[in-house]
Amino acid sequence: MSRITYREAVKAGLREALIGDPHVFLMGEDVGRYGGAYACSKGFLEEFGPERIRDTPLCESTFVGAGIGAALGGMRPIVEVMTVNFSLLALDQIVNNAATLRHMSGGQFSVPLVVRMATGGGRQLAAQHSHSLEVWYAHVPGIQVVAPATVTDARHMLGLALREPDPVFIFEHALLYPMEGELDESPPADLLHAAIRRPGNDVTVVTYGGSLWKCLQAAETLAKSGVEAEVIDLRSLRPLDMPTVLASVARTHRAVIVDEGWKTCSLAAEISAGIMEGGFYDLDAPVARVCSIEAPMPYAKHLEDAALPQPEGIVSAVMNLVGRHV
Repeated sequence: MSRITYREAVKAGLREALIGDPHVFLMGEDVGRYGGAYACSKGFLEEFGPERIRDTPLCESTFVGAGIGAALGGMRPIVEVMTVNFSLLALDQIVNNAATLRHMSGGQFSVPLVVRMATGGGRQLAAQHSHSLEVWYAHVPGIQVVAPATVTDARHMLGLALREPDPVFIFEHALLYPMEGELDESPPADLLHAAIRRPGNDVTVVTYGGSLWKCLQAAETLAKSGVEAEVIDLRSLRPLDMPTVLASVARTHRAVIVDEGWKTCSLAAEISAGIMEGGFYDLDAPVARVCSIEAPMPYAKHLEDAALPQPEGIVSAVMNLVGRHV
């Protein structure tokens, strides 16, 4: 194993994809001369040239639509959207074209498109650039949604996504780019299955993306009090790997879901409903959720921290759940 940053892992995955298949190209705002908003394509323009590293205008509906057209034409485009809030300008192309063309053509056309975008709060970018809207995309049939939380997944998920015949959306939490971790050179088998990042017997903590590391930190704190939390990294948000979640709940009999999205109509709500439908009789307590405060994200650092799920809040939710029964 080698130790690299999440940013370096994303860059290595992109470079491998570009070298390995001449049909692959990268397009998006500032991916070329600037080297990417998060430096994930730095040096690529010089290495691969402007045909394969394409800077686009500031018009998400246009360049996401161009990516869909390129995919229909036999190319393997990787479209980078700078942040998730900008992707809202391309929702028509995503929901009405990328997600539907296979179905509406009776299976005659596939759209092998990969869309990458940064997501999440915690960077003091205020209400317009701190969204966690992954659930909006996970709601849509016809696309697959993944959220790499580790260096290894950041390195390998892109390659797996490029093998898919249908659109894959990759959500990279922006706070993870400078994070260092051990890179496992053996890629995961697929994009579909959740991973147990820490085993435990007392409570199941379900999360994804940037919140994984807060949950693992909370689990360390809980362990000092004799509470062993099993932490599940969903990895895939559509489809959800509910069998892994339900198997864990059957062992621990309690569940806390940590989701940086707003609680109302959240991914946490969907997972909670799945646990109630498939594991109700395994539960010794109601499912708990830790989500962001239901307000536009504040700019001030102390208010932003208060608005987002934090390890202390996760610990509190778990301790309220387990009570004195552990």
